[in-house]
Amino acid sequence: MDPFLLARWIHILSSTILFGTGIGTAFQMVWAMRTGRVETIHSVASGVVWADWLFTTPAGIIQPATGLWLVWIAGYSLAEPWLVLTYVLYVLAFLCWAPVVHLQIRIRDLAGTALRNGTSLPPETWRLYRIWFALGWPAFAALMGIFWLMISRPHF
Repeated sequence: MDPFLLARWIHILSSTILFGTGIGTAFQMVWAMRTGRVETIHSVASGVVWADWLFTTPAGIIQPATGLWLVWIAGYSLAEPWLVLTYVLYVLAFLCWAPVVHLQIRIRDLAGTALRNGTSLPPETWRLYRIWFALGWPAFAALMGIFWLMISRPHF
């Protein structure tokens, strides 16, 4: 297979996994939290944490690797303005995602403790969830911006 086609295929596939898993798990987490049911929140948060390790993390590593491979094959300068903006947006998305992973783990653990003890969720759960929710929006916007940059490759 042509190296450019292979790199592009892997890049598009991993971006689909990264974005799809992100939006899918976010939807599931929001839906679960809306129920207020400890067992639902614990179950869904557990699945969301696993999905991040199984899908989001590998795709998040593959994305920049294949992106740099494509830049090299296509002969672009790493300093192209649209690429530099892409790097900035990717770092922004990562800086939002990294704490989200920790927050999901804490929410899962707090729900697990409440489930074992037969109690309601502690207020900390809802505080962590609000932070988790707020961090999702800039990450989502950053990834949408990256998609636009990859398609349009604007000349600034």
